[in-house]
Amino acid sequence: MKIKSFVFNPFMENTYVVYDDSGACVIIDPGCYEPHEKEEIEAFIDAENLKVELLINTHCHIDHVLGNYFIKNKYQVPLLIHEKDLETLKAVPTYAAPYGFAQYQEVLPDQFMKEGETIAFGQSEFKIVFVPGHAPGHVALYNLEQNICIGGDVLFDGSIGRTDLPGGDFDTLINSIQTKMFQWPDAMTVYPGHGGTTTIGKEKLTNPFCKI
Repeated sequence: MKIKSFVFNPFMENTYVVYDDSGACVIIDPGCYEPHEKEEIEAFIDAENLKVELLINTHCHIDHVLGNYFIKNKYQVPLLIHEKDLETLKAVPTYAAPYGFAQYQEVLPDQFMKEGETIAFGQSEFKIVFVPGHAPGHVALYNLEQNICIGGDVLFDGSIGRTDLPGGDFDTLINSIQTKMFQWPDAMTVYPGHGGTTTIGKEKLTNPFCKI
C-alpha cells in the first residue's frame, strides 16, 4: 500500500488517500473544506489515475468529516463509520457554523464497520479495531503484513487524543491504546489524525501518557 497525506482545515487535520498498484484507493477522514483543498485531493487522484472505492471515517468529529459530502458525491462511494459514532456525526451541523464552517453539508453513513471486519480494496486490505476514548465510535485501520495503521485521534507522536469532548474518556482511551494498539509489533507505523507519523515501539517506550 502507498499512503498520501494531506493537511486540511484550520485544525491541521491529516486526510489520507491509501492506494496500491491496482489503482484502487480509499479516502480516510476527508478534512477538505475550502475549494483549494478539494482541488488538491482531486488533482492527486486524477494525476495518479486512481479509482476511489470507499470513504471511511475513523471517527466523526468535525475536522475529520468536512469533506464527506464532497468525496461521497464526487466519486459516488459509500461512507463507512462505526455505529457508535453516528450521534457524533449527526451533531456536526449543530456546531459547524459557530466553528467557522457555515457551508458544511451533512451526509450520513451507508454502512457501519465492526471490530474484526476486513475492508478490502484493489489488492489491499485493512482490518478494523474498535478504539474508543477520544470518540465513542472511534476505529483504527491496520495491516499487520505491512505494519501500517491509520489511527485517527487515538495515539500521536508523544501524545494522545483529547478526552474532554462529548463521549471522550481518558481511562477508556488509555485502555484502547494499551490493550489493542500496543499489542501490535513495535515496527508498526501509525499515521495519526494530526501531526507526523510514529511507531508503536516508540510510543510504548516514550509516550508520557500511555507508555508501558
